[in-house]
Amino acid sequence: MSEKTFLNYIGGEWKASASGEVVQSTNPANKNEIVGSVQKSTRDELDDAVAQAKGAQKAWRKLAGAERGNYLYQAAAIMEENLEEIATTMTKEMGKSLPEAKGETTRGIQILKYYAGEGMRSEGDVIPSTDASAFMFSKRVPVGVVGVITPWNFPVAIPIWKMAPALIYGNTVVLKPASEGSVTAAKVFECFDKAGFPAGVVNFVTGSGSVVGQGIAEHNDVNAVTFTGSNNVGRNIGNTVGARGGKYQLEMGGKNPIIIAEDCDIEAAVDATLSGGLKSTGQKCTCSSRVIVQSAIYDQFKERLLEKAKEITVGDGMDGSTWMGPCASEGQFNTVKHYIAKGKEEGATLALGGNVLTEGNLKEGYYIEPTIFDNVTTDMTIAQEEIFGPVLALMKVETIEDAIDLANDVDFGLSASIFTKNIDHILAFIDDIEAGLVRINSETAGVELQAPFGGMKASSSYSREQGQAAKEFFTTTKTVFIKG
Repeated sequence: MSEKTFLNYIGGEWKASASGEVVQSTNPANKNEIVGSVQKSTRDELDDAVAQAKGAQKAWRKLAGAERGNYLYQAAAIMEENLEEIATTMTKEMGKSLPEAKGETTRGIQILKYYAGEGMRSEGDVIPSTDASAFMFSKRVPVGVVGVITPWNFPVAIPIWKMAPALIYGNTVVLKPASEGSVTAAKVFECFDKAGFPAGVVNFVTGSGSVVGQGIAEHNDVNAVTFTGSNNVGRNIGNTVGARGGKYQLEMGGKNPIIIAEDCDIEAAVDATLSGGLKSTGQKCTCSSRVIVQSAIYDQFKERLLEKAKEITVGDGMDGSTWMGPCASEGQFNTVKHYIAKGKEEGATLALGGNVLTEGNLKEGYYIEPTIFDNVTTDMTIAQEEIFGPVLALMKVETIEDAIDLANDVDFGLSASIFTKNIDHILAFIDDIEAGLVRINSETAGVELQAPFGGMKASSSYSREQGQAAKEFFTTTKTVFIKG
């Protein structure tokens, strides 16, 4: 794949930044390979994009929902034609395996199709009036210009699951992707360009978070901001948007528990722990991080977990034999190394891995072994803070009640799962766990696109993404009273 410099997409045109500077994106599997470059934009480019979005919004919202849906269908069809190229770019840019990248791209296509259909669904309710001669109803209307700020770990799915509902409900969009995923996001925007969206409806501006991301949060003509990323950045965005009276939606970190009950199917539980915790190199906000195991099966579970973890193949995501790729960037690589050192320092037992991999071609990338800590207590840093890497923390409990209490003993509340055959334990877990996504006999990671997604506590601003729940954020309700 030849290196290419991607421009911003503003008002239906590809435009270079006035800064004259670009940001290179490198392959985390081979830091000497440049995947592509994007614009290092200034506030002027952002202001231009917002102005274009504001100017296009009135005509866009006046289109029939089905007509807006046709643009989404067209974008989905073009993405299908370019699936291989988009997925390959994703693997080269942020490191996840090619099958995972293809799966994510397919999911993005499915999300576009799902929301295209939303254009034909109900947008309000008839409400009885106390005046028998009057007619009263409610209708959903768009909020206006939506700023979309997305992370690098899902550079196709997350931008699309924010943009698609925003667009179908009549809003216009300005996307600012994370720099580490911007080339992949640009590939998606090439498909939106080819789909023929009216000028200004979809806009794409790359650059630093301090300039473009903060600029979106501060901009008075951006009516709503939807953000996925770190807690510190998310809180700042929420405070900034809220202070000017804008609407905001924050999806942030997780420290997700998987509870292993003594009556579980151990093989299934081990497989789910490894998949949920280590797939995508643990770089999912819903990944399993804390593995809470009842004492009666703790040793048996741990032994099997270590056996299967040793079989994991680590390497370049473009290699068909690779199960787990590199950390997505040098910064994330250093963060994971820091947490591994912290776990050792605070007294956890390193049961597996923890080393940087440098054999052969691996020395050119940001590779860390699958890492499992034993004897982890809830006061340890690796039991409380999000690592976003291939690190599992094993924790022992006596009862399911203890397990749920331990699972809740963090600031986060995004996802959680339990492996058990006991219906009482299942019901108690559903009722008592403090998480927005609850999964039974399944890994913590993953959510279906038609279902609401979001967290509790520090993981979220308590709004929900995806499914029809997205309508709550991307629209507001207008109540209409008509009297003849």
